[in-house]
Amino acid sequence: MTRKQRRTLTIAAALTILGFAAFMMFRVLGDTMVFFFTPSELAEKTLRPGQLIRLGGMVETGSWNKGDGIHQEFVLTDTIKTMKVRYTGAVPDLFREGQGAVAEGVVQPDGTFLADSVLAKHDEKYMPKELASSLKAKGVKLGKGAGQ
Repeated sequence: MTRKQRRTLTIAAALTILGFAAFMMFRVLGDTMVFFFTPSELAEKTLRPGQLIRLGGMVETGSWNKGDGIHQEFVLTDTIKTMKVRYTGAVPDLFREGQGAVAEGVVQPDGTFLADSVLAKHDEKYMPKELASSLKAKGVKLGKGAGQ
């Protein structure tokens, strides 16, 4: 075997091993990855049953039903589409109607979103970058500093 053939064989073997390792890594991480969607994007997607996602948008004014303080419902909107969210637990202190929020959970068969956790912006300038860019793409005007 010539020197050139050995080098080619070594490179091919290394690339094969690297490709297999990358495949295994993405296969294992694929089940734990959480994707971010706005209500409009979510309406266009086909999800696996029980797939964990993040739903982001603005809490629609007048939609927050505080219930008994533990079981709460509200609507997230991107001004084009809306999605009803059910959450069991205490929402963050800064959670308010008319402000940005991100809920992590699964879409139920009836079309509601069952959230495991709810995140609210921490001051008047902050909004998750994904949410800000999605809302800007839909033509929503945001305050200065949103998405930074």
